[in-house]
Amino acid sequence: MTVKKKPPTPRRAVYDTYWKYAAERQEVWDRRYNNEPAPWTDDPILLKHKFTSVFRAADRVSQYMIRNVCYHDEPCSDADRLFQIVMFRTFSKNETWEKLHEKLGHYPLLKDLACDDLEKALTEIAEDNTIYTSAFILCANDAYHQGKKHLNHLALFRDMFLVHDLADDLQKAKSLRKVNDLLKSYPLMGDFMSFQTAIDLNYSDLINFDENDFVVAGPGARRGIDKCFESRGDYSYEEIVMMMVKNQDKEFARLSLEWNGLFGRKMHAIDCQNVFCETDKYSRVAFPELASNRVRIKQQFHETRTPIEYFFPPKWKLKLPRRKIPESLAEDIAGQQPLF
Repeated sequence: MTVKKKPPTPRRAVYDTYWKYAAERQEVWDRRYNNEPAPWTDDPILLKHKFTSVFRAADRVSQYMIRNVCYHDEPCSDADRLFQIVMFRTFSKNETWEKLHEKLGHYPLLKDLACDDLEKALTEIAEDNTIYTSAFILCANDAYHQGKKHLNHLALFRDMFLVHDLADDLQKAKSLRKVNDLLKSYPLMGDFMSFQTAIDLNYSDLINFDENDFVVAGPGARRGIDKCFESRGDYSYEEIVMMMVKNQDKEFARLSLEWNGLFGRKMHAIDCQNVFCETDKYSRVAFPELASNRVRIKQQFHETRTPIEYFFPPKWKLKLPRRKIPESLAEDIAGQQPLF
C-alpha cells in the first residue's frame, strides 16, 4: 500500500514572490537583450541589488563558458574538452581562462597538465591575480597535500583525467545523476560543485541528458525553499524543486504574470533551483522578518556596458530573435554590419 506523502505548506506571500521575481527578472533580461534603455524595471529591490539571470545558461560566466569552453573551435580531443569544462568551472573566472590561453598559446590541454606547463602558467598568473571567482565557496582542504589551493586542484585534475580515465567514464554515463556521482567521487568536489559541473558538461555536445532528470538543491536554494514554505511536508528539497518545474505554467497563470521563458524554453530544474537562491536574497529585503544566516544582499547592481553575444547549446534549438540596435549607436553604425 502506497502512503500518500504530506504536501509542502507554502508561506503564501514569499511563495508568490518566487514566481513574481522570476517573471520580472526575466522581463529585465528580455529588455536588456533588446537594448531598451534603463531602467528596465520599477522594482526597487531589483534596481538596487544584483541578481543572476533566471536561466543559468544566460548568466555572463555561463555564456562565456558555453562559447569559449564547450564550443570553442580550437583542435582538441573529447577528453581535452571534458577536462577543460571541469577546470573552467572550478575557477569560474573568465579572466583566468584568457590569461591561461595567452600564456599557453591555446586552451589548456591534458598534455599541458601532464608536463607541468599548466602548473607553471597558472602559478605565474596566481602571483598577481585572483584566479578564483568569489561567487562559489570551494572546498579548500589540502586533499592532495600540495599546500596551495590551485595546486591541489591541479592534482585533482591529474587524478581525474590522467590517473583515472574520468573522460571515458563520463561519456559512458547513462544518466545526469551518474555524471554527478562520478564527479562527487573525487576529493574537493562535494555536492554543490559536482552538480554545477555536471550541468556544465551537459551543455556540451559530448553529454546529453534532460536537465530535469536530476537536481541538487544547494545551500542558497535550501534557504529559499525554507522561506517559501512553512513546512516541506514529506518532500525533500529536491522534490520541491521538481514540483516548481512541473507547476510553473499553472503558477504564472494563477498570478496573471507574463511569461515566455527563454525564447520559449521553460525553466528546468537547475533554473528553478537558482530562482530559489535568488528568492532567498530578494527576501532579505522584502521579508526581513524571515531570519537566516544571511541577512543582507552583498552585491549592488551596476550596469555592465559590455554586451553579450548570446550563444546557447545548439542542441537546444533555440531561435534567438535579432537584437535591436540601441538608438545611441544607430547613427554610428548606419550602413555598417550590426555589432551585436
